[in-house]
Amino acid sequence: MHDVFSGIRNLLKVDSVHIDNNVFRLHYKATMFIMVAFSLLLTQKQYFGDPIDCIVDKVEPKIMDTFCWIHSTYTIPSLTGAQIGSEVAHPGVAPETIPGHSDKHEVKHHKYYQWITLFLYLQAIFFYLPRYLWKMWEGGKVKMLVSQLDSPIVDDEAKEARKAILTDYFTRNLHNHNAYAFRYFACEVLNFINVIGQIYFIDRFLGYQFTTYGSRVVAFSEQEFGSRHDPMDEVFPKVTKCTFHKFGASGSKEKFDGLCVLPLNIVSEKIFIFLWFWLIIVAMISGLGLIYRMTTFTPWMRRMLLRTKSRLVSAITVESIVRKCQVGDWFLLFQLGKNMDALIYKEFMEELARDLQTKETQ
Repeated sequence: MHDVFSGIRNLLKVDSVHIDNNVFRLHYKATMFIMVAFSLLLTQKQYFGDPIDCIVDKVEPKIMDTFCWIHSTYTIPSLTGAQIGSEVAHPGVAPETIPGHSDKHEVKHHKYYQWITLFLYLQAIFFYLPRYLWKMWEGGKVKMLVSQLDSPIVDDEAKEARKAILTDYFTRNLHNHNAYAFRYFACEVLNFINVIGQIYFIDRFLGYQFTTYGSRVVAFSEQEFGSRHDPMDEVFPKVTKCTFHKFGASGSKEKFDGLCVLPLNIVSEKIFIFLWFWLIIVAMISGLGLIYRMTTFTPWMRRMLLRTKSRLVSAITVESIVRKCQVGDWFLLFQLGKNMDALIYKEFMEELARDLQTKETQ
């Protein structure tokens, strides 16, 4: 199993310069890694065998497997909870016509299984998209500004020169960072919209059964063994039916019903129950992150957050800086505080406060 995931370990690599927060990283690192890992896992035949194996008389097995993989299989949803062995052969597997009646059971076709790997990979791309936009808009600004100031072991002359450049940059470009900050805030909103949209698209992909999937599985686990109706058998059946039509030697139409085993659904049902809980948790955390972001538009919240990020800086110094800064200036200072050495950041903040005070009195 190690060889499957060794190629994607770099997705979890921690960047030396942080240009976002943990909520943002929950999307493009953790969730993206999970989606790519699941996508790769489902392609490993050495662990789960062929994705489909069909049993039918008078039709070559390979032809039947290919036909049913391409054209879908089906089950009868109303019989997924029927008694196995007496009423049905497998959950949802029975003749379409009710014995002694002309009515037919409602049939549900399953054709999602051939697209799960690609679908998960596309989801991973969508979870990375806000990160890609932010990296493009950010343009390496934070990395440039904190150059040589992120380590306590630095030459004094170089440190003083870099601090002077950084202080001069801020005093000259004060109130010019709002666009920078709002682009980041837009990416945070995009993260939230994306995770909600992914829940909706998975729901459509699985025939509108995903939104209630997790709650139904939890309810199923709490039922008594003899009376339980497994919702996973309905969404991810392990055994299905497939009908193959061909013309015989006399030109008459022949119909062959076969049973198809879907080994990958054993894994898929676990993957999507995990994703149900994971995506709901990510959506909730992202929603709380947006609420937090809205509070940063108030000066008292910005002052408190910058104070926690610069514990070595006096409250008076932080107050004097925040009072003169707009939300974009505060956001960039907050980003610098996450990447600069604490002592150097303290010295920079004190110099910045003095320069801003001098500029105000001129």
